[in-house]
Amino acid sequence: MNNKSIQKKDLITLYLNNEFSYEEAVSEIDFAIEILSGISTKDMILGIMPDQKTIEHLKKIVQTRVTTHQPIAQLLEKTFFMGQKFDVNSNTLIPRPETELLVRTAVDIIKKNNYKQILDIGTGSGCIACMIAKLTDAQVLGVDISNDALKISLNNAMHHDLMNRALFRKSDIFSKIRPEEKFDLIASNPPYIPIKERPNLQIEVGQYEPPTALFTADERGMEFYEKIAKDANKYLNSNGHLIFEIGINQACFVKQIMESNCFVDIKVLKDVTGIERVIYGHI
Repeated sequence: MNNKSIQKKDLITLYLNNEFSYEEAVSEIDFAIEILSGISTKDMILGIMPDQKTIEHLKKIVQTRVTTHQPIAQLLEKTFFMGQKFDVNSNTLIPRPETELLVRTAVDIIKKNNYKQILDIGTGSGCIACMIAKLTDAQVLGVDISNDALKISLNNAMHHDLMNRALFRKSDIFSKIRPEEKFDLIASNPPYIPIKERPNLQIEVGQYEPPTALFTADERGMEFYEKIAKDANKYLNSNGHLIFEIGINQACFVKQIMESNCFVDIKVLKDVTGIERVIYGHI
């Protein structure tokens, strides 16, 4: 075992000594090494290891991670989503793997209907907008209420060479969308966790991720589904689609909201864990 392998083992021990699981330790260390150096897990299996400078930098990050519980992606200010690298920070939600289902479903709908104009509400880091633009011929407008999040989304569009395809604007839902602007599909992964649940969340989520991207003021987490569905048809073209990511046990409530706002052919999709995660319909 070479010295760099021993140092990786020492990093894992740092996690274990702070009551993290072995699986989480290995996953996060491998993730961080790939972010910092471009060296993948497969490369390391083949014996390719990061240099000493990377290891020392990683050790400082891991020490902060295990003592504060701040998410590793925030400390690195980068993450992977759908195989692509994105900038993130404390002002943006860290994209989850389950959000890939939202993007892939939206992409399928866009391609099937040859849609060209897409709106992403609550864009955050811009990962949804960027991936839809990257995987289709559509132009995507991402909106968010946070100036700091929009700076990150613009950076991501630039890094992915999507400056004319993924556009961003400050807007509180539809507040800065002009009446004449129309879209073929509106997508959103809105806040859907009732604020009363905050004490029950992991520290990584409840303490470090932006509250405006997570929490709702109502009891069931329906606040933003109601606000978006209520006005969506004003900005959708004929037969336009509305697609949401949803939380656990929220599908029936969101379906009722969509139906009451004239959306039809509503479908609910489960993620890889069997949880109802995406809902969509059209006007």
